[in-house]
Amino acid sequence: MSKVHDALRRAEQIATQSGHASEASVTAEPEPVERLAPPPAPAPPIISTPKTVEPGFSIAATVTRDTQLLANNDSDGGPLDLYRVLDRVQDIPFSPSPDAHLLDSQRPHEAPTEEFRTLRTRLNHLQTLQPIHSIIVTSPSPAEGKSLTAANLALAQSHLAGNLTVLADFDLRRPAMHQLFQIDRSPGITDYLLGKARLDEIIRHVAGTSLYIIPAGEAVINPLELMNLPSVRELLEELPRVFKWVILDSPPLLFAADGALLGTMCHGTILVTRIGQTTVDSVTRAINSLCENNILGIVVNGARRGELYSKYTYYHSYYASAKT
Repeated sequence: MSKVHDALRRAEQIATQSGHASEASVTAEPEPVERLAPPPAPAPPIISTPKTVEPGFSIAATVTRDTQLLANNDSDGGPLDLYRVLDRVQDIPFSPSPDAHLLDSQRPHEAPTEEFRTLRTRLNHLQTLQPIHSIIVTSPSPAEGKSLTAANLALAQSHLAGNLTVLADFDLRRPAMHQLFQIDRSPGITDYLLGKARLDEIIRHVAGTSLYIIPAGEAVINPLELMNLPSVRELLEELPRVFKWVILDSPPLLFAADGALLGTMCHGTILVTRIGQTTVDSVTRAINSLCENNILGIVVNGARRGELYSKYTYYHSYYASAKT
């Protein structure tokens, strides 16, 4: 009996000890701690990268150049597409100044017309022998007929079907094309180079012909500095991609350096002289002023009509009477 009591007592003690141990383990269990999500990582700072400026350009020059590039590009940001530019140019009527003596396709048998047709034929033949598309027309001194020669040569070229020709007035000191064709001087080349006008705004198309005209634009103080802009060379490189002939009127060689500079950007030069006015010395000095000896020919201006065209007039008079 005593053994039974002893066994019950030990069992009770073991149960009591196990109960305390369970209670201790329960109370010793740490309370659950609410886990917070880690804070979001801070956003990386926005670093503004400064615009890179090429060596030799100031900030103002870079902005001006970017404006020019935007003016050259199409609205969709693509590269220059001259065909699309030409679709947007303004059409103007052929309404020359009465005293301009410009060629008229409606009067093809006038004597000066035949002389410029001869010049056109020689240039077109020369173009088949070597890649010549852009030429400047200049003279040693003022008042020798360079502007009239450039205008009539461009008209003669444009009289051929599909012969796209552009006449650009790069004589920024004393421009004449806007007077010869009776069009507005501005917007023109200077406005384009200064970023004030788009390319399609400075080109005019003579309706019913293949002739396009770019006037000089507003007067500037520093035309030679404008001629040294990279956009001038870029323009003269792009125009021959569309036009078969790019004809530039430039200042006289002995009175401004513009003509010599333009001569380095074009495929050839035509020198205009006047009988009884241009001296051999001035012609020699004009040729020597050119940085590259790329003279295609010399035009002699100022011949008396009676001596030069008597047989020509007789021939065409006979041709007209034979048709009637």
